[in-house]
Amino acid sequence: MEVKIDTKEKFHVVTLNEADLSDNIAAALSNEISAYLHKDIKNVVLKLPATETITENAAVQLSRLQQKFYDNSASFVICELQPPVESRLDELELLEFMNITPSESEAWDIVQMEEIEREMMEDNDITFNSHGES
Repeated sequence: MEVKIDTKEKFHVVTLNEADLSDNIAAALSNEISAYLHKDIKNVVLKLPATETITENAAVQLSRLQQKFYDNSASFVICELQPPVESRLDELELLEFMNITPSESEAWDIVQMEEIEREMMEDNDITFNSHGES
């Protein structure tokens, strides 16, 4: 599996340079990306500029990986999705549940917005708890 990892201020950019996203590659990618949930910077942007095909199982793994990040208060955004992969995700009815943007800069915008939302939710939890409400 050929990946490039670039760490930014609030997220890691993982670029997959594989034409085919097979079950095995998806499993290895999922393991590698999941490790970021245990680091200070948890948010991940997955770039798929070279990926032209994706198996059904790999698509489901990506969807589950995104959910795992959101369950752990972290962002997971996919960008630079190629039309055949986007069509396959749509066929599998996964596209509407995934956080996908055309470019890395738009992915960065989503990460920033989600960070602000999480901070506001934490502030609200603190406010409610300080008043003895739940």
